[in-house]
Amino acid sequence: MTPVGPAASAGPDGKEAGGMRAALGGLTTRGRSFLAAGVAAAVCAYVLGQSDLLRVGLLLAALPLICVTVLYRTRYRVAASRRLSPGRVPAGSEARVHLRMDNVSRMPTGLLMLQDHVPYVLGPRPRFVLDRVEAGGRREVSYRVRSDLRGRYPLGPLQLRLNDPFGMCELTRSFSAFDTLTVIPRTESLPAVRLAGEASGYGDGRQRSLALAGDDDIIPRAYRYGDDLRRVHWRSTARYGELMVRREEQPQRARCTVLLDTRRLAYQGAGPDSAFEWAVSGAASALTHLLERGFAVRLLTDTGSSVPGEGAEGFASSQESAESAGLMMDTLAVVDHSDGAGLSRAYDVLRGGGEGLLVAFFGDLDDEQAELAARMRQRSGSAVAFAMDSGTWLTGGAVKGALDDRLRQLREAGWTALAVMPGTRLADLWQQAARERPGETSTAGTNSWGGWS
Repeated sequence: MTPVGPAASAGPDGKEAGGMRAALGGLTTRGRSFLAAGVAAAVCAYVLGQSDLLRVGLLLAALPLICVTVLYRTRYRVAASRRLSPGRVPAGSEARVHLRMDNVSRMPTGLLMLQDHVPYVLGPRPRFVLDRVEAGGRREVSYRVRSDLRGRYPLGPLQLRLNDPFGMCELTRSFSAFDTLTVIPRTESLPAVRLAGEASGYGDGRQRSLALAGDDDIIPRAYRYGDDLRRVHWRSTARYGELMVRREEQPQRARCTVLLDTRRLAYQGAGPDSAFEWAVSGAASALTHLLERGFAVRLLTDTGSSVPGEGAEGFASSQESAESAGLMMDTLAVVDHSDGAGLSRAYDVLRGGGEGLLVAFFGDLDDEQAELAARMRQRSGSAVAFAMDSGTWLTGGAVKGALDDRLRQLREAGWTALAVMPGTRLADLWQQAARERPGETSTAGTNSWGGWS
């Protein structure tokens, strides 16, 4: 926040009079009582002809007016700043907000009362009382905020209340700066397993490709100190007139697309325990886990939007994995239901085949969307689907929908498809997906929905 004067500045255009009227509006109950008592005493003194009572009435009426004038004319300046620690926090975790007040004027302040505006979902509105701040001095206070709902929440503006020593008047001034707290979805720690059907090289997060296809296709490079002499390519050395070696194998990051179905028609219910929130949290957990394993990852929704959307076909590059992870988490923090009725735009993004691993979180699928989702398997190296029936989630598992047919259809297309029941942990399903083979039904130990019994 930039320094802001707590008292309005006087000007030749009539703003001073307007500011004084606003200051008179800041009279407290005590100040108004003194003013009313003084006026009443003066009127009685005039009627009764009592000069002593008139002096008392004038004193009672003048005291709150003097306090208003002195407080309004106060010209010290206060600067405020706000710092979030951290600025991005998972749902259900706490963040701390640090406030700092600096007196940048040459005179000390009186009693200051601070109030920061925060959304009610983050907790009660914090209020602080600061004692006299010397010239050039500072005060620091802090408070905690917590939200069980993901989203982006504004913090501010910070309000400063000034009181006179007698409590006759109270003026409120607001700073103009805001800060934003980002509450990202909860994430689970997933086991480091190779998912069923995962192509060779993808499980370790990297694959290696040689820069040559045969002896005639060698792409040599100049010899560097420390290179193994066994890799010297003598034919290229004779051709270029300097020592040349075979180029090393080039590591390539394996790719993974995390598909999140956000269609409004695919989910019922709302709140932190709804099916949609589970899907958002699951997508965040999968993205975090795969980035840690070295995958080049992108987030794709049914609307066809891809995050981070830069680099090779929208995948996060290895140099920007931390920045890209933050961008994807910020996107999931505010993602909401889409008005689309189908997955066709997401299907169009998955073009060309060989996209690597595809991890999808589906809501309700009708016949048409289930068929479209099944065809997505042809455009990926391997695919794992976590499917939900929102009606089952809405009833807490008391009523089961017709999800078996959808799972069977996905498995026949080559998906490793698992159903998600209310209260199921993604870590358990992730480990189960590693044990199953594409196209097979759920193994023993699970119910007919593919979840844990």
